[in-house]
Amino acid sequence: MNIVERFIKYVKIDTQSDENSSQTPSTQKQFNLAKEVEREMLEMGLTDVSLDNNCYLMGTLPSNTDKTVPTIGFIAHFDTSPDMSGENVNPRIVKNYDGKEIVLNEAQQIISSPADFPELLKFIGDDLIVTDGTTLLGADDKAGIAEIMTAMEYLIDHPEIKHGKIRVGFTPDEEIGRGADKFNVDKFGAEWAYTMDGSEIGELEYENFNAASAKISIQGRNVHPGYAKNKMINALHVANELVQMLPVNGRPEYTEKYEGFFHLIAINGTVDEAAVSYIIRDHDRQIFENRKKEMEQAVAFLNARYNNRLKLEMRDQYYNMREKVEPVKHVVDYAFRAMEEANITPIVKPIRGGTDGARLSFMGLPCPNIFAGGMNFHGRHEFIPIRAMEKATEVIVKIAGLVAKEA
Repeated sequence: MNIVERFIKYVKIDTQSDENSSQTPSTQKQFNLAKEVEREMLEMGLTDVSLDNNCYLMGTLPSNTDKTVPTIGFIAHFDTSPDMSGENVNPRIVKNYDGKEIVLNEAQQIISSPADFPELLKFIGDDLIVTDGTTLLGADDKAGIAEIMTAMEYLIDHPEIKHGKIRVGFTPDEEIGRGADKFNVDKFGAEWAYTMDGSEIGELEYENFNAASAKISIQGRNVHPGYAKNKMINALHVANELVQMLPVNGRPEYTEKYEGFFHLIAINGTVDEAAVSYIIRDHDRQIFENRKKEMEQAVAFLNARYNNRLKLEMRDQYYNMREKVEPVKHVVDYAFRAMEEANITPIVKPIRGGTDGARLSFMGLPCPNIFAGGMNFHGRHEFIPIRAMEKATEVIVKIAGLVAKEA
């Protein structure tokens, strides 16, 4: 099976996670892909293959050298984002992209245009896999799974490439921030690993946001509007006041690079009660803590004004992996050199988001992030160049070879 066939098979299996579920996995349908990948792992000859009740799948490619080589790992996630449907994904290949508009869905007039997505112009001449405009594609992170599986198959078929023991791991619920919740680092047994969960060809990341979520519930006081003077407390207006108290230039649409943000992700309710949800992000730990304090102060101000009608629930989600990866920088250097050997220019930059690797790094498994190749994740305009998947697979193979060579 080539990587395109494998990838297309995977994306046609709906694995969307659900942030409102308290189960692991958050959706049972993630097992549909997990069981398919488990079957492939066994067929190709991986050992120690295990799929647990929480949808964590692991396996081993045994060492083929007598040298003592560090055990390394490669990790990707099954689920796709709740932001858009992953059901009935209908991918197609745009051959030799010409730099013009791509009509994804003629009937609904859904078009991917370089005017809106200038990154398309980087891939003129490439074969692109796109959606039909009604779903996301699922390259985040089914491309990563396909690349890891194809690399393992390649190493099995090419025993002349010497490598140590390689562990592969696939997780549920990364898109809702819970991918590492029940990942057994001791069972995985690698000295370090790489998540194949980045975007553009060449991306190599070992810095990410510090992250927190904030949910604010607001209890209003509903009174007939004809008799509401000095009585009504409109929960929706209080919610709006809260939103306006946070800095406009601190929203994601006005930030880039190392700049953090407050991101309003949901607001709903009635006059009687309302709820507001935010995610808070920053690369700098102290600024991150200050942002959380700013949220607490805004809620405290409104509680003083409205007699304690707001309740804030805030929790940290993950931290910047740089703190844990920098002391073992050689794990990044292997990936950097593997890319150079594959004629890829490494793009080392901070992740404006997070991966399973961020939390795993704090759980004792240093875990930088490598490109999987997809672009415009989480929406109908998602696409992936086939060359990106092929190159990501090549990088995995070269990392395995370099680690063994230098052991």
